[in-house]
Amino acid sequence: MNGSMFIGTWWSLVPPLLAIALALITKEVYSSLFIGVAMGALLYTGFHPWNAFVALFDIMKSSMNLNILIFDVLLGMIIVLMAKSGGSAAYGRWAGSKIKNKKSAMFATTGLGILIFVDDYFNCLTVGSVMRPVTDKYRVSRAKLAYIIDATAAPVCIIAPISSWAAAVNSYVPADAGITGFQLFLWTIPYNLYALLTLVMVFYMIGTGFDFGLMKKHEQNAARGDLFTSGGEEFDQVKEEEISSNGHVIDLILPVLVLIGTAIGAMIYTGFLGGATDIVTAFSGCDAETSLIFATMITVLFMLVLYLPRKVVTFKGFMDSFVEGFKMMIPAIAILIFAWSLKGMGDALEIGTFVKTIVGTNASASVILPAILFLVAIFLSFSTGTSWGTFAILVPIAIAMFPSADNMQMMIIAVSAVLSGAVCGDHISPISDTTVMSSAGAQSNHINHVTTQMQYAAVVAVVSAVGFLLAGFVHVWWIVLGVSLILLLAVLTVLRKVAK
Repeated sequence: MNGSMFIGTWWSLVPPLLAIALALITKEVYSSLFIGVAMGALLYTGFHPWNAFVALFDIMKSSMNLNILIFDVLLGMIIVLMAKSGGSAAYGRWAGSKIKNKKSAMFATTGLGILIFVDDYFNCLTVGSVMRPVTDKYRVSRAKLAYIIDATAAPVCIIAPISSWAAAVNSYVPADAGITGFQLFLWTIPYNLYALLTLVMVFYMIGTGFDFGLMKKHEQNAARGDLFTSGGEEFDQVKEEEISSNGHVIDLILPVLVLIGTAIGAMIYTGFLGGATDIVTAFSGCDAETSLIFATMITVLFMLVLYLPRKVVTFKGFMDSFVEGFKMMIPAIAILIFAWSLKGMGDALEIGTFVKTIVGTNASASVILPAILFLVAIFLSFSTGTSWGTFAILVPIAIAMFPSADNMQMMIIAVSAVLSGAVCGDHISPISDTTVMSSAGAQSNHINHVTTQMQYAAVVAVVSAVGFLLAGFVHVWWIVLGVSLILLLAVLTVLRKVAK
């Protein structure tokens, strides 16, 4: 059988959809992802067993991002060291004296998530490690913590002009678009309905204390002392006796500040190395991955100087933390490798070509185009587990559909719909790397996080779809955003009354 008969057709959707369906049915993500990757290899090679075996590992090797894996391991080491030094425990005690209830603990987590806008990976793992002791004290379920982390990661990065996400979007804007990538990104912010409304929903859910669906069950279990509901045993990594009693709040705060400051500085520096002439363009052209690795390495060395002279951590304990951090990140790393491999299979099967064909033949009505692009972006991001890949495929298409200066406003709305849909699909996909990182940062069972967040994201997605439908007719951002906001609050209020 010739594998080319499956390339660029609807068959390209089978591997990711199979993996996602199996993950949701079996609640076991590793085998589900592997089966999806294996099915992709079989389709790509026309079901030739040996060629499929070779293709599987070739695509797996070429799809892996070693920079992100190194960053994850080093950040895992930092998290373990923070715990061993007693810094996390000390911060928990300090925050406990300032934060008096569950609601304020969740608001503090949300605020920290918004402040760390430079990169979503960095956000997910840092916010989780810093705030987990505080939210545990006030019995916030790990699923709810993972939701707050995830909802303040990608949605914040996609509306923050100075972030690795902004840099990615800039790079996908064609040179002949009639507008620079950074200008386009700025103009999409008020139309980025899913990101903005997700942040509003987080504040609403925390402020009202309202939960529904599976999240409500997790929160009820947490109130009884069961923070995990299921899957908590995989996160029992740092033993209680290994935690120093000499730790202080600075043992947590200073490394975090060094991590943030060094990451921002390295991003600016790499941007200037790439030919930037000012800070804004430096961020848009930075090497985010290399900068994050540099920041984590500097932070590890800083922790060595901070901890060892004060005997907060022994040298052996310091070096052991590398292996322990690696162990902590193994579940996340395994899922990332399989997810990247699944995306690689999608690229090999030319899933982008299929999507371009569908969009090109069915999105001729310009007024409903933003809503259509929003839904297509959700589907593509959900299926592939990548927002950035969705940007790469759909942003040039959205720009090409409105080539003249007269259509600039519709082009901005269309690109906004793509960005919103990509983040939404990323949120609800079990194979998304950001979703995986949020689970790792909160130390929540991954499937628990996916299933609880999916229900919350669906509410915002429906409202956003209505908003983009309105945007096709009314090209005024404050009307579109205002109506969408009112609609979201109305839906949540009705849900709250019905749930009583």
